[in-house]
Amino acid sequence: MKKKSITYTDLSKKQLQHLKELYIQKKVECMSHKELKEFVLEIISHQINDTIGKEEEMEAWMEMSKFYGDQFEIIILEIQQKFANNENLQNFEEDSKEHRLELLEKNNIEQNKQDMWDD
Repeated sequence: MKKKSITYTDLSKKQLQHLKELYIQKKVECMSHKELKEFVLEIISHQINDTIGKEEEMEAWMEMSKFYGDQFEIIILEIQQKFANNENLQNFEEDSKEHRLELLEKNNIEQNKQDMWDD
């Protein structure tokens, strides 16, 4: 007869919690410095980039604000200035593209009119 394997349901809440804490401690101790940095990068990246809704976005904002301290507003202004220039250029390129597409469409309509009369 096959021996039944132990599952988490065989442990009390206190025993399961202790097992989890032991695992966390041993797992971190076994990780190299590089593995720890990669793990932390993944966690922080997920925490900051994968926000859903206003509440999580506000939590990420507060964390960044705390981290940057007095420099936070300066960094924001630099980012706004950098992307304002990029957005202006992008808007100009989009407007130019739309204008070219309109001209092509108008030219095609004119060409189709001429083709109809040629028959």
